[in-house]
Amino acid sequence: MRSINVCRVGVNLGAVEVRYMDLTIEAEYEVVHGKPLPTLWNTLKSIFSIRRSIGCKNPADKISILKGISGLLKPSRMTLLLGPPGCGKTTFLKALAAKSDQSLKVTGEISYNGYGLNEFVPQKTSAYISQDDLHISEMTVRETLDFAARCQGVGKWADIMKEISKREKQAGICPEPDIDTFMKATSVQGLKRTLQTDYILKILGLDICAETIVGDAMNRGISGGQKKRLTTGEMIIGPARVLFMDEISNGLDSSTTFQIITCLQQLAHIMGSTILVTLLQPSPETFDLFDEVILMAEGHIVYHGPRDSILDFFECCGFKCPPRKGIADFLQEAVSKKDQAQYWQCRDEPHAYVTVEQLAEKFKEFPVGKDLNAELMMPVHRSEIGKDALSFDIYSLKKWELFKACLAREWLLMKRNSFVHVFKSAQLVVVGVMTMTIFIRTRMKIDLAHADLYMGSLFYSLIRLVVIGIAELSMTVSRLGVFYKQRDFYFYSAWAYSIPAAILKIPFSMLDAFLWTALTYYVIGYSPEPQRFFCQFFLMFLVHQASISLFRVIAALVPNPSVAATYALFSLLVIFLFGGFVIPKQIAVSVNEFLAPRWQKVSSSNITIGHQVLGKLGLDYSAYFYWISLGALFGFWLIFNIIFTWMVLPFEPVTLTFENVHYFVDTPKKLREQGFPEKRLQLLRDITGAFRPGVLTALMGVSGAGKTTLMDVLSGRKTGGIIEGDIRVGGYPKVQAAYARILGYCEQTDIHSPQITVGESVVYSAWLRLPPQIDQHTRDEFVAEVLHMMELDNIKDALVGIPTLGGISIEQRKRLTIAVELVSNPSIIFMDEPTSGLDARAAAIVMRVVKNIVRTGRTVVCTIHQPSIDIFEAFDELILMKRGGQMVYAGELGQHSSKLIEYFESIPGVPQIKENHNPATWMLEVSTPSVEAKLSIDYSILYKESHLYEKNIKMVKQLSKPVTGSRELRFSSKFPQNQYEQFKACLWKQHLSYWRSPKYNLVRLSFIAASSLLFGLLLWQKGQNINGEQDLFNILGGMYIFVQFTGIGNCSSVLPFVARERTIMYREKFAGMYSSWAYSLAQVAIEIPYILIEAVLFVAITYPAVGFYWSFQKVFLYFYTMFCTLLYFNYFGMMIVSLTPTYQVASIFASFWYTMLNLFSGYIIPGPNIPKWWVWCYWICPTAWSLRGLLTSQYGDITEEIIVDGELTTIGEYLKSYYGYKYNDLGLISAILLAIPLVFAIIFAFCIAKLNFQKR
Repeated sequence: MRSINVCRVGVNLGAVEVRYMDLTIEAEYEVVHGKPLPTLWNTLKSIFSIRRSIGCKNPADKISILKGISGLLKPSRMTLLLGPPGCGKTTFLKALAAKSDQSLKVTGEISYNGYGLNEFVPQKTSAYISQDDLHISEMTVRETLDFAARCQGVGKWADIMKEISKREKQAGICPEPDIDTFMKATSVQGLKRTLQTDYILKILGLDICAETIVGDAMNRGISGGQKKRLTTGEMIIGPARVLFMDEISNGLDSSTTFQIITCLQQLAHIMGSTILVTLLQPSPETFDLFDEVILMAEGHIVYHGPRDSILDFFECCGFKCPPRKGIADFLQEAVSKKDQAQYWQCRDEPHAYVTVEQLAEKFKEFPVGKDLNAELMMPVHRSEIGKDALSFDIYSLKKWELFKACLAREWLLMKRNSFVHVFKSAQLVVVGVMTMTIFIRTRMKIDLAHADLYMGSLFYSLIRLVVIGIAELSMTVSRLGVFYKQRDFYFYSAWAYSIPAAILKIPFSMLDAFLWTALTYYVIGYSPEPQRFFCQFFLMFLVHQASISLFRVIAALVPNPSVAATYALFSLLVIFLFGGFVIPKQIAVSVNEFLAPRWQKVSSSNITIGHQVLGKLGLDYSAYFYWISLGALFGFWLIFNIIFTWMVLPFEPVTLTFENVHYFVDTPKKLREQGFPEKRLQLLRDITGAFRPGVLTALMGVSGAGKTTLMDVLSGRKTGGIIEGDIRVGGYPKVQAAYARILGYCEQTDIHSPQITVGESVVYSAWLRLPPQIDQHTRDEFVAEVLHMMELDNIKDALVGIPTLGGISIEQRKRLTIAVELVSNPSIIFMDEPTSGLDARAAAIVMRVVKNIVRTGRTVVCTIHQPSIDIFEAFDELILMKRGGQMVYAGELGQHSSKLIEYFESIPGVPQIKENHNPATWMLEVSTPSVEAKLSIDYSILYKESHLYEKNIKMVKQLSKPVTGSRELRFSSKFPQNQYEQFKACLWKQHLSYWRSPKYNLVRLSFIAASSLLFGLLLWQKGQNINGEQDLFNILGGMYIFVQFTGIGNCSSVLPFVARERTIMYREKFAGMYSSWAYSLAQVAIEIPYILIEAVLFVAITYPAVGFYWSFQKVFLYFYTMFCTLLYFNYFGMMIVSLTPTYQVASIFASFWYTMLNLFSGYIIPGPNIPKWWVWCYWICPTAWSLRGLLTSQYGDITEEIIVDGELTTIGEYLKSYYGYKYNDLGLISAILLAIPLVFAIIFAFCIAKLNFQKR
């Protein structure tokens, strides 16, 4: 082998030894009395607290996460890090990888080959593989790995290969051809697609989904287990010599985990890598692959040494592992206060809990501990060989190669998101056609009267090209997590990410600017000179570029979507207020148009019309100011891109039978392109079986076998595809509406409302899912029992939070998912990987609970990936599936899995199980496609020819007939609770979610307050001081801007909030908790009090500041109009979310309607001047009615005279003649303003009920 030749020619591949001495990590936390939840009121109190204002802080305390630990990680060794959740494993790994959180205080010494972390680049020498799976959802698995491989390069591998080849020739050694070819192929730098990718895909079992997109919550992609493997592959594909891997087996079956760890073992032993891996539930076979073990608990290291000696150490301490107990499970339970006693072997002495500190001290006296301490005391000698193994360069590739890699990925994503870009351009064309036919040249003349219309069309053009950039906000926010991860791992620098993104936006900006200018310029009738056409085109292009860059900066600075939307709208508010049309100071487009030859006619005032128009608006600048404006726009574009770069109740037992079930989906486009002939792809084939009361069934198979697909089909949760076969409940055909009432489904992904507590989540589920006959006291007792059973009572007051951003841990979230379903008192419970992400003790707790549930007579089915022997043998029956959705085994397990083992060992050629081997792991190993190919058998055919199949068919036929005296599953109503109770429960949860979302509510209240102050200051005491047309125009302009942007601010901030809640709603709706109308009504109702506060704030600040006329009617109508306006904007945003599949599409769709609301508001072009073919848009435009209500209520009855175009007229008459605002229409205006939000709310409710964008 090549590795042997490497040794023979004397080439050192570069090994890294990692030492840590007296490593202590502390975190500061505030002592908060009463642990207040982050409600709106508590947040306001903390902001305005007197103690904070005088510089005092809450008392702080320190907690030690790691407590003076020392150890040594040797090269060519693979070490397993074990410990219960919360013991400090992740903190330890991050510290060794130099990725500790900045808020933590780290003391002690960490070195690689004797070099401190500040003497080289540890992020390139080592790789930390996180628990969090952050990937770009639009990219395929292969594309993700190819990009990672391209950015990370091959390190010093190319130089090493040259040296090996040279010495092989000198020594006359002939390498093995296949290995030689592979190693040379993996040493080529900067390839877009590498053999290394194919190798990683194969060893991680990702080759079957290599061309599948990663996907997300709304778009079907790879499974959770496959995502976890992709996260691992993304890091091990690089040249890092040290690997720190954090719980990489979550969501993986034991066979796949064994395969991955075997490959890592080879990587360590052959390539000399240093590997430290944390696993929660390693099977005995996987455990045996490790060379060393570190056992952690409560921040201490209890053991650090050879795997073979760890049981000897615990026997010295008085604890012994039982014969059929997994060693990893035993180790984690032996340090647990609750579980330690069962392993005490000194029967002549009573057991007294041996603390973690005592175990750590005993280890120091154990021979392994003494040897470790002696090694640590020996000084480390630095050497050139040791130095060569470290990385001293921040990036693996040259700047140009990094730039090309990021540019290629950005181009790929643009092609993948082509719909978004085409949709945006199509929107622009539609709006352009509407704009040019509204401001059509046949209605525009070269005089002072029509100059305002020209100015309005120019201003609207700027609005359109700026607002279209808002879509960049959602797209940037969605990718920031991946960017931060890859930047921190030194895949590339920030500039290599931002510059390609900016460059590739240029053609789209040019296209959009050209489409707009080409459509509108000559049809509207701007100055016909070609140079002025191109000047306006270039100006629009720069405006579009500056807009995109601005929103990217805001997204980078404020990654919370709701808050970012508010900041973006506030920035637009400032831009448009001081843009030159509302409060005059508009330069480039105005100068370009009104200094054209056709505007140079001399008027009666002895100055040209063009200069008179510009002077009237305060824009009397020379022609060269156009170029100054272009320079300013280019400067903004440059600055923004630079900033972005840095920056126990009665129930009825039920049997479920299924016979000849098949499931088909449309063949993916990628497979069709690769020559797959069938139009439909079959995911389940001829599945027959039964789930019975009081029987715990395991559903197992390798990743991609169709376990979750089968559960989704049987539970009725598939939203697409074709299902064939017979599914019966209690012998009667399944009726989904009734079936959903008795079914509990614990999904693999734990979806919960983040702003409510653990206890409230369970109470909410019980409220909506238990029958109304159960009184409040019984319900509360049942909730308390479930919380206690799931060991959640001690965290019942903790917020659930958002994964990776805060809240309860992964294993607590998993237990909450089970509790939420269990509290509904179901007859059938499906659990999709209930022990995934849990350590051995937590998994054992979950399985104890599951067994208790089964003993009550319920039907329970679990998919499970890598069970320990104890957990696997807790099941009564097993259905085993293989890839392609076919059954391999269905039947009883038997005592110690005897019946399962007997079945497989009876097949000729199948190797017998070893003593104390995990039957689950053995079963998966012997049923792999490679074993099938080796033995020339098909397990699914063998199963259909077996006695098990005959027995299974006979049982299904028997159970498919209704039992005499039984009745079909029916309920008097579709939902457990009536509509009013559903609404109350939904409103209660929505209230808690809103009240505890200060980032959402406080920001929009701050926005309305800041906007109102700005409005009041700009129009200070102008309300009654109107001396001419321009004064009135300024007030109208101010109202127009603030109606638009306070409304749009509300609409934009509600989009991500409702989009997130909709995902939770899908789960709760599938569970039959409530009707869509109850949810929608609660969502609509909860907005009202917050909108009321916003409207009161607006009126309280702006009315006295501007100095409007004081009368009860005028003040009330001003408040009423603003309240209805803000309300319909919020409901409009909710409606858009209900009509679109994702937040990103919703934001693009919303930006189109924002410009429509601007165009037909009656300000840019007054209602009477809109062409008849478009005037209907004016009459249905909500903002037009808002402006009509505000202006008419304030000035429609004012008889004060002003001069307009040299003529004397009253303010009321001017509004009536120029804008069409009649004071007598106030009653109609008020009715329509109330009707608009009602219409939007009804459409929202209807779409939520009828449309489902979740693809399963």
